[in-house]
Amino acid sequence: MSDGVGNLPRGPARILKAAGWSWQGLRAAWRYESSFRLEVCLLLVLGPVALWLGQSGVERALLLGSLLLVLAMELANSAIEAVIARYGNEYHELAGRAKDMGSAAVLLLMLNVLACWGLILGPRLF
Repeated sequence: MSDGVGNLPRGPARILKAAGWSWQGLRAAWRYESSFRLEVCLLLVLGPVALWLGQSGVERALLLGSLLLVLAMELANSAIEAVIARYGNEYHELAGRAKDMGSAAVLLLMLNVLACWGLILGPRLF
């Protein structure tokens, strides 16, 4: 019985192949998802600010990591939407629920960004 991975390359070749697929996913998100493009632009602006304003490695990791989590969840949300679109545009309650939950996950991670940035930088500003 096959384990389903017999045809995949092994070792470093497999890592390179996986990296290629990841790069394809990032390119597709940039090309087709305006929310992803906006969040990347925010990362490009706020990422250096996070590294500059963070006073320790932990603070920098929280400030920058919270931004990266939003991007990661946006990719997952876009994947959910793409799979649902694959099966058609007609309304289905479960499809709508899945899309709403994916969107809610992105929202929660955006609130996490506000919480991290507010808790770390707020006391310095006020």
